Amino acid sequence: MSRTTRIFCVSTLYGATTLAAALESDCFTETDGDRRLLLVFNNSATPETTPPVDAMPGFEPLRDHFDEVLSWNEAISPFHPGAWAPRPDDIPLFERYLRLLWKLGDDRVELVLESIQVSPALTVAQLFTDAPIHVYADGLMSYGPTRNKLDPLVGTRVRRLLHLDLVPGLAPVLLTEFEVPAQIVPTEAFLKAMGELTASVQDLPLLPSDSALLLGQYLSALNILSPEEEENLHVRMMRGAVERGHRSIVFKPHPTAPARYSRALEAEAEKLGVDLTVLDLPVLAEVLFEKSPPALVVGCFSTALFTASAFYGLPVARIGTEPLLDRLTPYQNSNRVPAVLADALIPDLEGRGSEETVPADTLSGLVDAISFTMQPQIHPGLRPAAERYLAKHFGPRTKRYFKRKRLTSLGLPGGIPERLSFLPRSSTARRVVRRARALRKVVKR
Repeated sequence: MSRTTRIFCVSTLYGATTLAAALESDCFTETDGDRRLLLVFNNSATPETTPPVDAMPGFEPLRDHFDEVLSWNEAISPFHPGAWAPRPDDIPLFERYLRLLWKLGDDRVELVLESIQVSPALTVAQLFTDAPIHVYADGLMSYGPTRNKLDPLVGTRVRRLLHLDLVPGLAPVLLTEFEVPAQIVPTEAFLKAMGELTASVQDLPLLPSDSALLLGQYLSALNILSPEEEENLHVRMMRGAVERGHRSIVFKPHPTAPARYSRALEAEAEKLGVDLTVLDLPVLAEVLFEKSPPALVVGCFSTALFTASAFYGLPVARIGTEPLLDRLTPYQNSNRVPAVLADALIPDLEGRGSEETVPADTLSGLVDAISFTMQPQIHPGLRPAAERYLAKHFGPRTKRYFKRKRLTSLGLPGGIPERLSFLPRSSTARRVVRRARALRKVVKR
């Protein structure tokens, strides 16, 4: 019987830590002679100038969990991992090439992938056409639906979804269209792996115990905010933290964010008279939670907000989620569910009145309703759950999570009532509205 080579694919240090925790927890059964290969994806816009996962501070303890570390970028050079995919007729040729390059021989291959619905993970899945697949979640997106319709030749090979318990009690929707079972990676194992990673990071400054940690996400790179709007969001984070009594501020920028974001905060810190530390080291926020736990963690919808709260028991606050939800396009944008979870579960930094978080017992219904409105073709079975949730809970606190036009087109509660649905299509109605607007302008003059 041939040996099994399991290829673990990773693009982030957070994902590599999750894999280490899964291995430590015996989530993968192995026999003597089996191999573990870590295949590193560098998906940054310019991978030539950005360090890959295996070159980042803290990776070394994780390396010991694998027999060898490989580079996908080197294997397909000079193509970019996010853009390259082989022609269908070339797939057998490329599989033979990779088997030779990675010394796989006739091994039985299993794949462990993240973000399976897009390249490069999807490309790897398509190249090894008969390999069983395990998917692991790198963050909050697993709680939402699959980003786009997955080829059944790939989806039916997925055995399970491994995920961290970032939102206790909430089950992932990702890949449920293929009835893929979800399995939690134990929190204790993740914290143990993160502790080993933290211990290996050198030159990390000790931060004041009463500091507020601001998390940058570089949302302008995703075309969600403009650079100026994102700068202003960081400034609002600082002001909100200062209003809560924090005189020491730590800003952890996204590794690829421009330096001017830090300069804008430095100017604001000087104006407010507070101490600002800009953390330039490309380390995980969780490393700070381990080594120098802040008194408050502030962000937009970063996964680190949830690890801070659920795993480390740290106070958290979010900012900017409501206008961001309105900006996310298309409606199916896979950042929607993470942004909704942040808005629904994490207190608002700027303390808008007495707004409360969404009750935990309604959270699953909310996610099902959003998942259906995002992907009704992929999850038609969620329609009854969406109808029940919207009929009972659609109101001032939750209507920001749905687009009325979307609800109308799907015939769901909260949309334009059916008896009035002709109005947007009525030329007479549109003519009356135009006349009313013209009269209003005349009156204003």
